[in-house]
Amino acid sequence: MAPKNAMEEFEALLNESFEMDTPNEGTVVKGKVIAIEAGQAIIDVGYKMEGRVELKEFANPGEAPDIAVGDEVEVYLRSAENAKGEAVISREMARREEAW
Repeated sequence: MAPKNAMEEFEALLNESFEMDTPNEGTVVKGKVIAIEAGQAIIDVGYKMEGRVELKEFANPGEAPDIAVGDEVEVYLRSAENAKGEAVISREMARREEAW
């Protein structure tokens, strides 16, 4: 059995991890483009969450998408996790929230 102070330290760390300020679903969050592949931007929104957004959501009508790896973008967090374990995010919905 671990010494009491080690157990108390572990308990404190565990409690701290549960108190992390994770983003709420239904809010706009900042993320960083970490890759572009198969017509999608892969965006790290922090909190060990990544999601994919179709490149067309970053383009004005009739124009090419204006996005590159390393760009910081705002996206709407629809769901923290889908069946693939990815965050469900949308650039278009973030734009609507900004306009609202």
